[in-house]
Amino acid sequence: MSRVDVVVPCYNYGRFVRQAAESVLSQEGIHVRVLIIDDASTDDSEAVGRQLAAEDPRVEYRRHATNTGHLRVHNEGIDWLTGDYCMLLSADDMVTPGAFARAAAVMDRHPEVVLTYGRAIETPEPRPEQYTPVPDEWKVRGGRAVIETMVRLWNNIVPTPTAIGRTATQKAIGGYDLALPHSGDLEMWLRYAARGAVAVTDARQAYYRRHAVNMSKGYTGARECTQLQEAFDAFFEKDAHLVPAVGELKALSDRGLAVQALYVANDLFNAGDVRRCDDFLRLAAARWPGIREHRGWRRLAWKRRFGAGVVTCLRRLCGRPAQATR
Repeated sequence: MSRVDVVVPCYNYGRFVRQAAESVLSQEGIHVRVLIIDDASTDDSEAVGRQLAAEDPRVEYRRHATNTGHLRVHNEGIDWLTGDYCMLLSADDMVTPGAFARAAAVMDRHPEVVLTYGRAIETPEPRPEQYTPVPDEWKVRGGRAVIETMVRLWNNIVPTPTAIGRTATQKAIGGYDLALPHSGDLEMWLRYAARGAVAVTDARQAYYRRHAVNMSKGYTGARECTQLQEAFDAFFEKDAHLVPAVGELKALSDRGLAVQALYVANDLFNAGDVRRCDDFLRLAAARWPGIREHRGWRRLAWKRRFGAGVVTCLRRLCGRPAQATR
């Protein structure tokens, strides 16, 4: 029987970490190990983590004396991995019943598959007792096709709490890039896909818990655009040589960045931040000169020339919506 090793990084999530660990320990048809790494929490995370380790020999608990940051915690966990398969599960998330057996089965059948993912249930309060599985159907996609999809969408298509990887591949890839604190997952999935096939299912493989202090909060608009840019650039610099016809993918990535930067520039102009609007327009034009022919570019040029208020009035006179930024 295969084994999945699960690293659970925890910082002040003592109120959640038991549910995260128990969602792993209750997985059937698979061996599991859990490592809880407490990054110097100031709440009751230590008490909960030590209690979990005392209750179940499959659980290990470590505590940092000082906070090191979540990516260093992730990399510490990667060093610990020895099982067949692996995942990093945030202490505020959970896996659904049967998730590990489903993922392990497809990787057992397909040695070329290095990463699996499915759907995540976004909810403020996971309820595993109400979980109803969908048919266990997987689609195995070539790694290049997965990379192309992310490049075309210019976004991360892998819900992080659903991602289960092959440990040997994770070890070959190495750790997270410390320069990517808010888009390291995207770069990691790109690196996986550069090394093998990816299996995708419509099954709901995890719960993504929505709450007031999610790490992703605040990373939208300009900040999100910058983080995504850095993740794609890091991938193309370090790992893209493993992918056939990488030049086409790089061109698609540059075009995606240009369009996203244009949208951000428009939002910044609407907010009155002309200086940063100019910065993102320069970024867009540098990555893809063809962006100047985009209707959004021409629309923003009119707004910059005549002012947002005049353009809004003209649009109203023409019977068009006042806000049309995309």
